[in-house]
Amino acid sequence: MFSHLHILDADQFSREDLETVLSSTDRIAQLLKENKTFGLLDGKILASLFFESSTRTRLSFETAMNRLGGRVVTTVGFQFSSISKGETLYDTMKMIEAYADIAVIRHPVEGSSRIAAAAVNIPVINAGDGIGQHPTQALLDLYTIFKEKGAIEGLRIGFVGDLKFGRTIHSLIKMLRHYNVEIVLISPVDLALPESYRKELRRENVKFEETEDLKALWDCDVGYITRIQEERFADRSEFERLKDSYNVNRAFLLASRKPTTILHPLPRVAELSTDVDDMPTAAYFHQAGYGVVIRMALLMLCLGQPIP
Repeated sequence: MFSHLHILDADQFSREDLETVLSSTDRIAQLLKENKTFGLLDGKILASLFFESSTRTRLSFETAMNRLGGRVVTTVGFQFSSISKGETLYDTMKMIEAYADIAVIRHPVEGSSRIAAAAVNIPVINAGDGIGQHPTQALLDLYTIFKEKGAIEGLRIGFVGDLKFGRTIHSLIKMLRHYNVEIVLISPVDLALPESYRKELRRENVKFEETEDLKALWDCDVGYITRIQEERFADRSEFERLKDSYNVNRAFLLASRKPTTILHPLPRVAELSTDVDDMPTAAYFHQAGYGVVIRMALLMLCLGQPIP
């Protein structure tokens, strides 16, 4: 049973919720394969509100709604909305409620999705709020691990790169606390996972270790690679100093002691070489593809629609 109207952060999910999302996504994937999803959300309208740049998240949400037979209304960037004229996010959302049955929002300010949800009685889905969280990305990451490895329990999962500002990592780590996993945090000291997340891991008795050494990935079942995010740095010189901290390439992975499955939320820059793309353990394009089915399932669940 899925009882959530909104999807705002990873904290709201119990283990039962996660299992419901995973099983619902499997069912949607099967229905999609059989061409039986069109019309499941006939007559429903999704408001796609992206005030920060996006390719995969925006397009996968809009594709998800289209594949379910619903419709999409959209605004992209502040310059194309009345927020550029001084309208508050609260007022914008009150208007959206009159136009749509469900809204997905990406915004550069942490906590913005909660402001949006508080303004309306329709479901609101957080598609990324600044350096805060990105719960639907974490759900598709969890689904990818499940599909690629066959299970989540017992895995050793390494996170590489920007652990300080990486909202996808923040959300996924919160969800992984419900599973018996080991976590390896690989980053420069200046981009380490914030203490609040480490405290939570300790409180939940999740085994984790921290290192700057990329070779720690060789002992992991899954490697989650992230780019150093230029847009999160106030000081460009700091970005320049840290941007090339890591590079995962074919030669590096061939030396691994395990067949480490490689994930990346994309976009990538220099941290993940293209010579990894055709390796059997490269799963990041599968990961991006799973974004459609996971978001189809979430739209159905948030709208309270039964999945046949």
